[in-house]
Amino acid sequence: MLKTSLKWVTIEYNLKVGDYMSKYHKGPNLYVNHLVLKIIDIDRAIKFYTKIMGFSLLKKEDNMAVFSADGFNPIVTIIEPEDVVPKPARRTGLYHFAVLLPTRYDLGLFIKNIRDEWYPIIGGAYHGVSEAIYLEDPDGNGIEVYCDTEESKWDRRGSSINMVTEPLDYGDLIDLTGDDKWDKAPLKTKIGHIHLHVADLDEARKFYCDALGFDLIMEAGNSAIFLSTGGYHHHIGLNSWQGKGAAPLPDNSVGMLYYDLVFPDEGKREEKLNKLMKLGYEVMKEEKDIFVKDPSSNLIRFVI
Repeated sequence: MLKTSLKWVTIEYNLKVGDYMSKYHKGPNLYVNHLVLKIIDIDRAIKFYTKIMGFSLLKKEDNMAVFSADGFNPIVTIIEPEDVVPKPARRTGLYHFAVLLPTRYDLGLFIKNIRDEWYPIIGGAYHGVSEAIYLEDPDGNGIEVYCDTEESKWDRRGSSINMVTEPLDYGDLIDLTGDDKWDKAPLKTKIGHIHLHVADLDEARKFYCDALGFDLIMEAGNSAIFLSTGGYHHHIGLNSWQGKGAAPLPDNSVGMLYYDLVFPDEGKREEKLNKLMKLGYEVMKEEKDIFVKDPSSNLIRFVI
């Protein structure tokens, strides 16, 4: 059984992968499609995720709220634990989750919305493979909002993809939108990737690459790596920027509770679970859900 001081939260949903999903966010790839965050003030967070992020409120029960982009499948869930505390510094856990918008036009609308709402951003960048802006929710949970560039323009170097960090052309993105206004997140919005703080990059690489089968796409010095399946620029980013050996967050801290990693079928999930168990990782079951912690105690729910 999972041991936690929190009331356990598991989210059920129907995973409908329609034609609108990109080839990188459907089987046979492994990808992230949902995460659960701990926050301090649920009413404040609901306002942010609906008004700023443009998600619809799919469900609300007591201290939990579930948000969706398509009105059907959860994309972000928030919970407000009774004993929650602010996130302490220099810990492992969520660096940011990345919301992938369908087009540059949608990103321009989003930028215009946060400008009009006077909501602060941390920055923005052109990465060669994508255009992105960075912000935090009111509790300091990191968020990237991005759109992919044309795949033909990605700087592929064999099995690697070179990503850059250059200035973002905010004006060009906003000009695309004309007089249009941001209303809500487009139906095709999805979690594009997740980026995590880890305590040891080598141990994290063994877990994600050797055990789960992710491909190493790019290394950023000795402090960050980017992983994917199926040739995407990254489904998962990992960094050691909080310091080697950083401790995990307390159970009752603001931050990520878990994220969902989607497998194409039961056979593939079972294959990876067996490999993890042979390597000494603990597989935890909570009713019908299956969870595994990576070496830095980032909790993952394995879903099909």
